[in-house]
Amino acid sequence: MEMLHYDFMQRAFGAGALIAVVASVLGVYLMLRRQALMADMLSHVSLAGVAAGAFLGLSPTLSGFLTAIVGAVAVEYVRRVYKTYSEMSIAIIMVGGLSTAVVLMSLNKATSKSFTSYLFGSVVAVDTAQLVLMVIVTAAAALFFFFFRRPLYQMTFDEETAKVSGLPTGLISMLFSIVTGMIVAAAMPIVGVLLVSSLIILPAALAIRLTSRFSAALLLAVAIGLLGVGSGLTASYQLSTPPGGTIALVLLALLAVGVLLQKLVKFIRAKQKHDSAENTELHSYGPIPRLGDDSQTS
Repeated sequence: MEMLHYDFMQRAFGAGALIAVVASVLGVYLMLRRQALMADMLSHVSLAGVAAGAFLGLSPTLSGFLTAIVGAVAVEYVRRVYKTYSEMSIAIIMVGGLSTAVVLMSLNKATSKSFTSYLFGSVVAVDTAQLVLMVIVTAAAALFFFFFRRPLYQMTFDEETAKVSGLPTGLISMLFSIVTGMIVAAAMPIVGVLLVSSLIILPAALAIRLTSRFSAALLLAVAIGLLGVGSGLTASYQLSTPPGGTIALVLLALLAVGVLLQKLVKFIRAKQKHDSAENTELHSYGPIPRLGDDSQTS
């Protein structure tokens, strides 16, 4: 593996593996909670933070990270205000984040070209500071999902019942939103703002399609995420294509192949079941007699 001799590729694979694990787990929860668009929304909010950091002369990575957390808290607050139309919170915050990013990027024309890496991702350019941030985010997210796995499971399928049973659903939901913002902000250097949802949603979409067990879906999503990131980075290095777009295409291809294989397996099983039923009927009742042939009876 020649590419692993380079330090930037080692950091790329390390960063990609870290984010793939927690992003895939997060994706399962977001899919089941009907909040798949939340990743896209927080990525646009994080881009506004990046633009603000560059405009004010601060660290774009740190400002984007903090802004994503603020956006996650804002989403949770707006969601409580619009209880009947909770999806409005995502639309409102996304419009605010994207419009702020556009205005700040236009005001900071000297560095506008550098935003390309934030839009499309540049995992091969991940520096040591970003890698450390990803390690911290991965550790924090892993601890959250481990210690709150049972409450999250109950809230995912029936939040009202979980609230009646005494769980602090408001606090847990707020923490979940904050962790989501942290993961989205940490994933931006890998696939960029425009494709960040692919790393979070696509592995989960395939895992939920292939299994109905919650724990199995989590493990399968992690495996798919790791496979997609590893294959995407390898293909990107060999073909000299953008890493973020290549990873997204690989994950999309895995989803398409997985769905087709599942349909093929179902078709084969249904055909086998049908053939088995016909053979059983023939063995039980014998061949169907020929009617209306009197030539043999005389």
